[in-house]
Amino acid sequence: MSKGESPLVDSPQDGRHGDPPAAKERITVNLTARGASALADLVKRTGDSKTDVINRALALYGFFESVMDEGGAVFVRRAESDEPERVHFL
Repeated sequence: MSKGESPLVDSPQDGRHGDPPAAKERITVNLTARGASALADLVKRTGDSKTDVINRALALYGFFESVMDEGGAVFVRRAESDEPERVHFL
C-alpha cells in the first residue's frame, strides 16, 4: 500500500450510516482506472473513507439486486426531468 492510501478496514467512521460495528474482513481489490477514479471522486465528494464508500456501494448493489430478483425494477429521476428512467445493471 502506498503512502496516503487508507486500508480497507478499521475505518473510524464505521457505524456512521446506521451499521453496527461488526467483524472486519480485509480484502485486496484490483480496480480499473475507471473504478479507481470513481472511488477517488466519491471519497472527495462525500468525505467518507474508501472503506465507507466501498461498503455503501456494496450495500446498494445488494439492495438493487434483491429488488430485481423479486421482479421489481429500479428507477431514478434526474433533477432536470420529470420522467423516471429505469436503471439497468450490466
